[in-house]
Amino acid sequence: MTKADILSQENKLYGAIKDRDINVLEKLLHDDLLFVIPSGAVITKEMDLQSYRDGNLMIRNLIPHVEHLNIIDDTAVITLTLELTGNYGGDDFESKFRYIRVWKAFSSGIKVIGGSGMIVNV
Repeated sequence: MTKADILSQENKLYGAIKDRDINVLEKLLHDDLLFVIPSGAVITKEMDLQSYRDGNLMIRNLIPHVEHLNIIDDTAVITLTLELTGNYGGDDFESKFRYIRVWKAFSSGIKVIGGSGMIVNV
């Protein structure tokens, strides 16, 4: 696993988020994923996918800015900011978020196993 591999996976993830592509998200997210969303709640893979299925989250614009990317054996940790414009639960938003995401290599591919996101003020 290389930094280029992780950046490629990140780009696939951005596209899947923007396109609400459940099939790609299903492949990129590990079944045991845990993620802390900006409200502070912890969600699972199924909860995340359900928000896309239900149309609760719609991203119109997504601009990533990778800050750090560390490879540790078969695991990668990436920090980035995302400028996001979209709609969540019927409310429009335009904010900058900071994320940390943890990717791990498996025989079935590189998958997100955990992370967290928060709104940042600039």
